[in-house]
Amino acid sequence: MNYFSSDFKLGILGGGQLGKMLLYNTRKFDIYTCVLEASNTAPCKIACDEFHLGDLMDYNAVYNFGKQVDVLTIEIENVNVDALETLENEGVKVYPASKTLRTIQNKAKQKLFYIDHNIPTADFSRFAYISEIEDAVANGGLKFPFVWKAAQFGYDGNGVKVVRQLSDLEGLPKGECIAENLVPFKNELAVIVARNASGDTKTFPVVEMEFHPEANQVEYVICPARIPDDVAKKAIEVALKVSKAFNHVGLLAVEMFQTKDDAILVNEVAPRPHNSGHQTIEASYTSQFEQHLRAILNLPLGRTDNKVGGVMVNLVGAEGYTGNVVYQNIENIMTMDGVTPHIYGKKQTRPFRKMGHVTIVNEDLNEARRIAEEVKKSIKVISE
Repeated sequence: MNYFSSDFKLGILGGGQLGKMLLYNTRKFDIYTCVLEASNTAPCKIACDEFHLGDLMDYNAVYNFGKQVDVLTIEIENVNVDALETLENEGVKVYPASKTLRTIQNKAKQKLFYIDHNIPTADFSRFAYISEIEDAVANGGLKFPFVWKAAQFGYDGNGVKVVRQLSDLEGLPKGECIAENLVPFKNELAVIVARNASGDTKTFPVVEMEFHPEANQVEYVICPARIPDDVAKKAIEVALKVSKAFNHVGLLAVEMFQTKDDAILVNEVAPRPHNSGHQTIEASYTSQFEQHLRAILNLPLGRTDNKVGGVMVNLVGAEGYTGNVVYQNIENIMTMDGVTPHIYGKKQTRPFRKMGHVTIVNEDLNEARRIAEEVKKSIKVISE
């Protein structure tokens, strides 16, 4: 099929920053794109060929949009899966598949999937209501501390909480959830696997993620991870096993824990471009976004190794500021070597909202990490 400068239409569900960065590459290849998104101020609006307003969870909106495109992909998991299934049955190519999304959308189903496929993951219990957790604690079936996760619609630190005492459960959503053993880990790692419809597979280098202690959001992504080769090899093997189990097409970001004794446990996955791969734009031969396109269009996969070491810093809204965004001291960070800011195009900031990221590249990874700290201290995402 001819995708370039042709009648071919690629549909993207979701209009956020991941879609916007995907569109850098559709522009590069001159692929015609249509985006469906509920917000008229979405970052994607400026970069796609057609922008459609609609609710991603609405069956008719997703179905009617999908009928107009040849290949349909996502940049967010929270979409109407029933509509995707109908579209697949009617011959539209949907990547990732509805079956994969159905499993991944629900954290309890996702965990059970790992158990069924002998994929190492932290022990957990599944609960229909949060009140059942209280009962399990009372009768000794569940011990503190554990990690509470909402089964549906968690993202970016929302829908996840470490529970050390009963009062920590107050104010959490009442519905289906899991309680997961708190894993004593050395590192949080991630591997992005790319797979096309022909079954060709490539992995990006293992990255390590440093988290913000309060917001439960990634603060730094460091690539390659500063871990022994045998641990990196194990992480890649586990990620490939997960990819094979899902039989997915596109990108699959596999987030993992490296335990105190160097075991690898899968935390969760995302079947799309991911926060742990943003540094690939500057640091890799092929960016994760180009690779996603290559995979879903069944083109040859690009080279995935690093040209240079990279560290990514998330730019999130500062606490205490809501309103029209101002990037304070952005000129200062641009004087630093190897520093590239990416601004997502969200006009309104609020505390901890992802507003952009900064990549720092350097032949010396420790120097890149040092500059990243300087970037983090210098730039502030505030409001007018």
